[in-house]
Amino acid sequence: MQVNPGKTFLTAQWRDLAMLNYNVDPALLQPFVPAGTELDLWNGRAFLSLVGFRFLDTKVRGISFPFHSNFEEVNLRLYVQRRDGLMIKRGVVFIREIVPRWAIATLARMLYNENYIPLPMSHQISTAGTGRAATYAWKSDNRWNRISLTVKGDPAIPDPDSEEQFITEHYWGYARRQDGGCIEYQVAHPSWRVWNAPDARFEGDAEQLYGKAFGAVLSQDPASAFLAEGSAVTVYKGRRL
Repeated sequence: MQVNPGKTFLTAQWRDLAMLNYNVDPALLQPFVPAGTELDLWNGRAFLSLVGFRFLDTKVRGISFPFHSNFEEVNLRLYVQRRDGLMIKRGVVFIREIVPRWAIATLARMLYNENYIPLPMSHQISTAGTGRAATYAWKSDNRWNRISLTVKGDPAIPDPDSEEQFITEHYWGYARRQDGGCIEYQVAHPSWRVWNAPDARFEGDAEQLYGKAFGAVLSQDPASAFLAEGSAVTVYKGRRL
């Protein structure tokens, strides 16, 4: 979807997106909803997602920086929408984003006011027969935390109006400004093929990373989990609302 996207800020490949999704009370998420947006619900349900994936071939304004092109990210996100005339823009708000490089975290905080932090990270992607496994790990307070899942069979484009489509197809990002306003930016990519992942888990100290309320949510089994293949993506320059 292209809606006068403006100047390109970043291009990359996003690959092997491990998505653990939790049903939560909308009241838990409401304090994180930026001005001008509202919670985006699927069949009346609010979701919190813990997502790990790989950035590959990353370029900022067309420039590839040594040692900063390929890296992991893990983020905790919620889903919002914004009514813009007759259009409904469905987007993502990040509660916290973890990357392994200080420079990446600093740039994202400066330009988009996103809550990035740098931590030691690793990942492992493996295949065996028709199966595929993905693990993303990060070290916080001398403890390793990890997302892991396994899938089998072939991935598929999600059905229209399915939970898989809802989770994977939000093409806007929203971030609070320190003055109480909001930054909006567009993210363009094709629909992703996904696997359902019945065997998925988070292991670690969620309370230390995300606070008591979110820690209680992440200590439970996810309501659903997917592995998305990913694709090339373009992130456009943000604008103030």
